[in-house]
Amino acid sequence: MRVFRTSKINEFRLWGLVLTMVGMGIMILGTAGIVKWGQAGKPFAAVFMIIGMILLLASVAIYFWAGMLSTSAVMLQCPECGRQTKMLGKTDRCMGCRTILTLDIAQATDIPEYEETTEQQQPSASASESPLPNSNISESDINLNKQH
Repeated sequence: MRVFRTSKINEFRLWGLVLTMVGMGIMILGTAGIVKWGQAGKPFAAVFMIIGMILLLASVAIYFWAGMLSTSAVMLQCPECGRQTKMLGKTDRCMGCRTILTLDIAQATDIPEYEETTEQQQPSASASESPLPNSNISESDINLNKQH
């Protein structure tokens, strides 16, 4: 059971932040050896500085990995909160409201039913209509996103 229940990208970022804080804490603890033992504490400080530096480099690697994953993630709009979120894999959580999202139709709990009669009544979509069914994005929102 996961304790934090957050999106996968945010979880990677959390581990990067934890490693950064732990690495810095270990480096500060290492300098305390010099303060407490003077010249005799220098080897103690050197060991802790190296361990802290390795943890900081690991956090940089995790942040880089999360950034690379974020660029290839599927962007979609959360059906619960309406925010735009990124999704890794077949299932993930919304970055805003933590709702479980899926792209796998077999795992979906609420599958919208599209009747053939509505498809026959609207054979072609006009340019002003949204390309996604049940989408709350207006044309002015799309134009705002293009400007940014």
